[in-house]
Amino acid sequence: MPAKPDATPALPGLSPVCGKPIVARFDGGQLSSDGGVLMLREIEQLLGIADRLAACVTDPRDPQRITHSIADIMRIRMLMIAAGYEDGNDAASLRHDPAFKLAPGHLPQGAALSSQPTISRLENLPQPRDLLRMGRAMVTQYRASFRQVPRRITQDIDDTFDALHGGQQMRLFNACYDEYGFQPIVVFDGEGRPVAAMLRPARRPTGREVRGFLRRLVREIRSHWPRVEILLRADSHYCAPEVLDFCCAQGLQFILGLATSSTLRTHVAALEQSTAARHASGAADSKLRRYKEFLDGAASWSRVERIIARVEASACPDKAILRLVLERLPRLVI
Repeated sequence: MPAKPDATPALPGLSPVCGKPIVARFDGGQLSSDGGVLMLREIEQLLGIADRLAACVTDPRDPQRITHSIADIMRIRMLMIAAGYEDGNDAASLRHDPAFKLAPGHLPQGAALSSQPTISRLENLPQPRDLLRMGRAMVTQYRASFRQVPRRITQDIDDTFDALHGGQQMRLFNACYDEYGFQPIVVFDGEGRPVAAMLRPARRPTGREVRGFLRRLVREIRSHWPRVEILLRADSHYCAPEVLDFCCAQGLQFILGLATSSTLRTHVAALEQSTAARHASGAADSKLRRYKEFLDGAASWSRVERIIARVEASACPDKAILRLVLERLPRLVI
């Protein structure tokens, strides 16, 4: 990174240390502590994420009066978040940082980058249709990461809590985390690659909401891979009747967690007791796991499903721990 030379003299009169002279000067020019953004810049340029997302947003500004393009603003905002500057107010100082200036291709001595008000206006600019296009663009980015069409892909869907420290729109109080925030839905594939995300309030997603999200995701994936097999994996609060019916209609395989109930426990009561007794007798080491398979269905389900129960006994709890999984996978015929 080129430094701007300043004609400043050295600081005189410093005592040597271990026979080594100490020379202090103040001509280092513009310095930055965020050199890592230059590596992230190379990755972003290779993937073209900012340009891909910017093409999904309609820009209402006068082209003759634009200083920063939507792609440049998005690129700077993404680099800020990646470098740990999640607050848009940090742009007030980072817009003059030489490393951040180099990221969009500007020289350190050039004009300043986007200001905080400009970034805030961009974050409120996309309309619902723009957000849907951006979601499809991220799935397209995911498909482009494959060298050839896969035969089968795994989609792990889950939600996470994003704490907020202000009066942002759609924020809700989450009693589990004792904070205000968002609870976005995120999807990664079996190899850990990001596929899709949806920002939403901090409450448990309903089955109808998850079904709509999955419909858009599956439609976009199969628009280019019509024959790919999709395995969906999720926790128990995604095991809703709307999700099960959608997976059945679309031919999706799934492994979903299932909340326990008194009715379901009747299928594994004997297994729980025998597992705890065997572990207590010392017949197993520190942990004992046993499994059982049965068919059952809730009153709200349209059909019975295959349920796998895992009973685990260890030295810590006083009784066996039950974990239920709803599974629909193709059976192997030997």
